[in-house]
Amino acid sequence: MPLCILAAGKTTVLAAAAFTLSWTHSVEKTRWEEDWRVTPAGLELAAARVEGTGAGMEIPDGAVLKDGMWTYHPALPPQEALRLASSGATVGGWMLCADGNCLTIGAEPAEPVEIRGCED
Repeated sequence: MPLCILAAGKTTVLAAAAFTLSWTHSVEKTRWEEDWRVTPAGLELAAARVEGTGAGMEIPDGAVLKDGMWTYHPALPPQEALRLASSGATVGGWMLCADGNCLTIGAEPAEPVEIRGCED
């Protein structure tokens, strides 16, 4: 199932079964990363990583420090879509990487972005 990114009135389609979404926390300026899979049930969060604790960022139980980041496996059911709203307070938007290709999304303040599996 391909991945659809809806932003600024345009749809970008990526032939990707998995992707990593990363960003810099607006207050703590630490890196966050999430690994997602595109499945018929929706977007499934496989793993997450964060550089450290801070405002609203507690390290979950069972997290392991690996390569400078706390890695854990969130218990989250499949999501129909991810809806991202840019505050303008971060270093940039989100970085979405799939199959070795990366693109920045939501870099402009208040630019809504939706990520979902594409309809057949």
